[in-house]
Amino acid sequence: MLKRDVLGLIAQPEGAKLEFKRDDERPETFAKEVVAFANMNGGIVLVGVEDDGGISGIQRDNLQEWLMDTVIGRYVHPFILPDYEEVLVEGKRVAVVKIPQGNSKPYVLKHQDRQDIYVRYGDTCQLAGREQQARLFDSGGLLSAEKFPVHGSSVSDLDQHRCQEYFRDILIQSPDEDLQDMMINHSFLVGDATPLACSYFAYASFAKKPYLRLPQAGVRLSVYDGNDKDYNTIFDKVVDAPLLERRGSGGPHDPLEPALHERAGTLIQPYISHETLHGMSRRRVWDYPFEAIRELLINALIHRDWTKQDYVRVVVYKNRMEITSPGSLPNGMTTEKIKSGAQLQRNPSSVRIFRDYGYVEDQGIGIRRKVIPLMQQHNEREPDFEVTEDHFKVTLWKKPS
Repeated sequence: MLKRDVLGLIAQPEGAKLEFKRDDERPETFAKEVVAFANMNGGIVLVGVEDDGGISGIQRDNLQEWLMDTVIGRYVHPFILPDYEEVLVEGKRVAVVKIPQGNSKPYVLKHQDRQDIYVRYGDTCQLAGREQQARLFDSGGLLSAEKFPVHGSSVSDLDQHRCQEYFRDILIQSPDEDLQDMMINHSFLVGDATPLACSYFAYASFAKKPYLRLPQAGVRLSVYDGNDKDYNTIFDKVVDAPLLERRGSGGPHDPLEPALHERAGTLIQPYISHETLHGMSRRRVWDYPFEAIRELLINALIHRDWTKQDYVRVVVYKNRMEITSPGSLPNGMTTEKIKSGAQLQRNPSSVRIFRDYGYVEDQGIGIRRKVIPLMQQHNEREPDFEVTEDHFKVTLWKKPS
């Protein structure tokens, strides 16, 4: 890093990704900053800079060794390796310590027989709350949120016909196997209390009314007449239905019911397609390749972060369509890795069930093999991908007329 780059950072205020520190801080205080940055999106600590931006310089001769051995080695768990560089600024040494976003969240500060989880909010480090801790454990793969118990739920909330279809017809349940035992073994029913509660993924997939106790279940569809959001929607509806279809006989007492992604696709169809005359017959023309929309909807549902209190969103504008899944990408995943076909599961149970029903085939490569080439062929433009701490959004652009 050049001197002018460091001066540019110093000219900025401290924030979500930038912290100024003296090198006479207590090691646990410095370690707290490392933990907070690693648990969020990473950041830079400038050592030898005062809170007001004044350059005091490094006083320690062995700062790098102290940071690695004492601060991180003793107080930060699991271990994380920052980038370290010293730059001479106004005749004084300033250390640029780059903390990457961690791949083994949550990171903790080990101090006084405690292990505290810190996160970065603005220019401060704060103890993570319960929901934030759950997200960190989930993103680190230590605890799967899809197997959290749904408060107040029980096996009676599940559509027994749907459950029987899955275990009998797909998993081929033998006559001597008890249905409830199988539901426990497959994490449909979880918890220590009696009766057992339904897990998030089982409730979203098989409950009669998923929205009743799991308000983030479902898909919200919104259509706007222009290129921006306003209060005047053409169409706005929350689709509340189980993730999976009901394969009944079709009779009045055993109806067929489509899966959530199929219902959402049917409802949004009039706003992303139109009919034209082709000879003596009518033909439906799509603004976007429907197979790409189906793939993105399924991905958004099975890879969503269940700790986020929001539903999957589909928004149609005049010039584009956005499909948003709650939660950032799973730990270590990036848009570049997704486009290259890399695979990482946040919700393995949901992925397994969707594969069992034939909704997904080559797990993890649908965007690479379907969405991107279909959009290039249909609209001559690849999708845009946006990742934040709160969501993963894919934007499909309409071909100019």
